[in-house]
Amino acid sequence: MYPEEIVKPCRAQLTENGFESLETAGSVENFMKESGSETALLVVNSVCGCAAGSARPGVLKSLTGNITPARLATVFAGVDTEATQTAREYMLPYPPSSPSIALFKNGKLVHFVERHMIEGRPADMIAEHLKACYEQFC
Repeated sequence: MYPEEIVKPCRAQLTENGFESLETAGSVENFMKESGSETALLVVNSVCGCAAGSARPGVLKSLTGNITPARLATVFAGVDTEATQTAREYMLPYPPSSPSIALFKNGKLVHFVERHMIEGRPADMIAEHLKACYEQFC
């Protein structure tokens, strides 16, 4: 478990920009059920450097286009343990990855960005990749 003073600004970077913070297994289940036929973006947040430098900024930049997912949510790895585990069940067959970004349509995983696809890449590259996914699936 990470100290709250570290987690709070990392979580806020997404929640202050329209992301729902899913902190329990039930909230993940409800989010997925309520997403229904809409597109949903679910970010597995982390305190690591690639989350701070690439993943969160890239995700936020990706939402500046005309086409975006209808629903946005996040779980925090290492903090929201049960929520993260439940979210990862929806992300199978991909192994656990933090940070990571999942795009769902009609309740099905249609695209997944693993940590190794985030590390070492600038936020702008992550954003452009996600925008292309939104154009295809949203």
